[in-house]
Amino acid sequence: MSAIRTSRTRLARAAAIVVLSALSLTACNDGAGVNDEGSVGSSTAASPSESVPASEAPADGSPASSSSSSAAQPVPAGSKPTANAPATNAPATKPPVSSGKPVTCEGSNTKTVAAPLNRPVNHMLLTVTNTGSKPCYLYTYPALRFGEAQAVPPVVEDSKPQAVVTLGPGESGYASVNLSAADGSGSHGRTEKSLTVYFHDPSGNESVGAGAHPSLPATGVYIDDSLNVTYWQQSMDDALTW
Repeated sequence: MSAIRTSRTRLARAAAIVVLSALSLTACNDGAGVNDEGSVGSSTAASPSESVPASEAPADGSPASSSSSSAAQPVPAGSKPTANAPATNAPATKPPVSSGKPVTCEGSNTKTVAAPLNRPVNHMLLTVTNTGSKPCYLYTYPALRFGEAQAVPPVVEDSKPQAVVTLGPGESGYASVNLSAADGSGSHGRTEKSLTVYFHDPSGNESVGAGAHPSLPATGVYIDDSLNVTYWQQSMDDALTW
């Protein structure tokens, strides 16, 4: 009987050891054990402040600067400049003047001004300015029509220049008009308030193009039968000589 009791005691102890071993294994595999291993691994991981996205990392592997996101970026070639880009002060270029073949000066490509003068007395100065883009020729002398006159005043032959007056774009030519006799000896004196200036062709016998209609003083100008005109002149001084 004692032998049987001893055998049962040994079996009970062995069962108790098995139960204790099972409890120990369960304790090792619970959540606490897993968390401990994770905490140990996290001690070697990079902190969030040290991590850099791959898209922002420098190509050479050097650490990215904390101010790289706000640094000015170069403008790609061919792109439009931003509003903050400095403006370029390109010098303005003057368009070239046409070097086309010269034409005849007439009313459509010139501007004519009529100005009464104090000296010489009873004279008026005609100024014709080339408003076109090509040089133009002022042939012979202006053919004048005051009011409704049927004939043009005669020209002072001695005033004929040696060459045809040529006006480049923006340049002016001149002629003077003797309106009336200074001593009052002229006949058929009258006051006129309108004037038409016609331009001659190269022959000097025919008018060409449109006429000009320069303004006269509101009170008009006094003329008589001594009325005459000079040839076109290149300079104002030459026109006022006669």
